Amino acid sequence: MPRSFLLTLLCIACATHAAPPQSPQAAQDLAYSLGASLGERLREEVPELQLQALIDGLRTAYEGKPLVLSDERIKSILAAHQAQIETEQAQPQSEIVLTAEHEFLLKEKHKIGVRELGNGILMTELRPGSGVKPEAQGSVSVNYVGRLPDGTIFDQSSQPQWFRLDSVITGWRLALTQMPAGSKWRLVIPSSQAYGAEGAGDLIAPYTPLVFEIELLNAR
Repeated sequence: MPRSFLLTLLCIACATHAAPPQSPQAAQDLAYSLGASLGERLREEVPELQLQALIDGLRTAYEGKPLVLSDERIKSILAAHQAQIETEQAQPQSEIVLTAEHEFLLKEKHKIGVRELGNGILMTELRPGSGVKPEAQGSVSVNYVGRLPDGTIFDQSSQPQWFRLDSVITGWRLALTQMPAGSKWRLVIPSSQAYGAEGAGDLIAPYTPLVFEIELLNAR
């Protein structure tokens, strides 16, 4: 979490008071630069900020006009905002990402056509199949696409790939042993059945649920 909103405004105010007299163009460039700096910091700290309300408050205060909110109300709101920032800073990162994972899985679970296979793995049948189901120690030929929760593709096959089921993530093994050859499924796999707290290098962060579209071509 970046520096607090109060510190942001303090930095802007200090920069303004410290600026020497300038030409009209230089003054305009300074104002634009201060606005850009403030905007970047606020985008990080308050991503859903109502910009029009920000502009109204800034203009009213700058022009010395009566404010819509009382001084007491403004102080209370900013104090609550600062307290929220400090709470989030104190919250362990693992707890934050686990909460995000829980919310993602809950949303996926309530989509139409989704059923749970066990161990939190969610399945949507995209195409039925009637072939044999793989054995836990067997091998499978598949086409697949792997995505992060935001839809980013982190892995995919360009042609059919063979895998031994004892060499893949637990979520794949548990799902594929229930999947008839010829079928195509969409799987949502909890991090506990994927790469867990370790993640997978720079591709997959710790505690990341994964989404796969898997077409089972053959099993042996």
